[in-house]
Amino acid sequence: MTSQLFSPFTIKNKTFKNRIGVAPMTRMSAAGDSIPREDVLTFLKTRAENGAGMVYTEAIVTDYESAQGYPGQARILNQVQVDAWKNVTDAIRSHGAMSICQVFHCGRMAYEGINPANRVIAPSPVAPMQENPMTGTAYPVPEPMSRFDMDHVLNGFVETAKGVVAAGFDGLELHCAHGYLLSQFLSSYSNRRTDTYGGSMENRYRFIHEVIQAVKPVIPEDCLLLVRISNWGIADMDVSLFSDASEWQTMVQLFSREPIDAISVSTYDFSAPAFDTGRNMAQITRDVTDLPLLICGKIHDRKTAEDALKDADFVLSGKSMLLNPDWVADIEADRELPLYKSDEAGVAYTTTPLP
Repeated sequence: MTSQLFSPFTIKNKTFKNRIGVAPMTRMSAAGDSIPREDVLTFLKTRAENGAGMVYTEAIVTDYESAQGYPGQARILNQVQVDAWKNVTDAIRSHGAMSICQVFHCGRMAYEGINPANRVIAPSPVAPMQENPMTGTAYPVPEPMSRFDMDHVLNGFVETAKGVVAAGFDGLELHCAHGYLLSQFLSSYSNRRTDTYGGSMENRYRFIHEVIQAVKPVIPEDCLLLVRISNWGIADMDVSLFSDASEWQTMVQLFSREPIDAISVSTYDFSAPAFDTGRNMAQITRDVTDLPLLICGKIHDRKTAEDALKDADFVLSGKSMLLNPDWVADIEADRELPLYKSDEAGVAYTTTPLP
């Protein structure tokens, strides 16, 4: 019997050849031109050639002022950058796959001197509790965003969306997960505002609503708009960003009212119980939305991929796709495959080309 993994799936007007995707993975390989190294771009093309139906970029920062949080991040804001990415999207499409560009603003996940304007901004002046692993020192306390800052950030998302469209991507994903800027607004852990952008979930969601409403008009109908959400952040990883399942579901319901086409749920482990419900994150998300769901987190072989599809529509793999160029063929053949550890994926942050 043919696995559901290898059946087509349609999101709005895009039909994917299978339900297997390359998860977005930050590589930090861009030089001064904000274009990733050629071997990093080749990695995306190769995974399409080797069977993935959906290929995500690493997260692309949205402006030249405050969006950058790490060295070597990519942008898509000028013609040279657009041309570099157009070569990638053309190659991915030639192999029968589709490309999704993930875009984000790092917000408080940044440190002094890393972005051109030397600013760290966030909803509130609340720094992560842990030390920055890249510097070994405390994260700076961010500047709370003014209305002017918000408008500037909105413009960065819009201009980046124009670059995404010009480069021929099949979809754009707003990164609202992992404790980056949009996630920082969503969570009361990082959002302590007392104005209309803080307090209730509806208020904390307000800025994301403005981003979606600003971006949507510059995206043509044949370009998908997705969002990524999570209950964990890249810093203070043990902190639950939402208080309980009800708060999570309220957020999902707010997203579901927007003109978006799918929701990508990022987890440590797709099968783990969410909050205190005894049910996984995809299940409690599915309860309150009819939008297509993408899922990732410890999906490493055919069994875990098929189990994940019981509650979602599309599976994404990060470490397995990164370290095994033949992963799609291997799961199709139902080969025994390892569950890679995070430290094994450290090669992504070196100059060693991937297979």
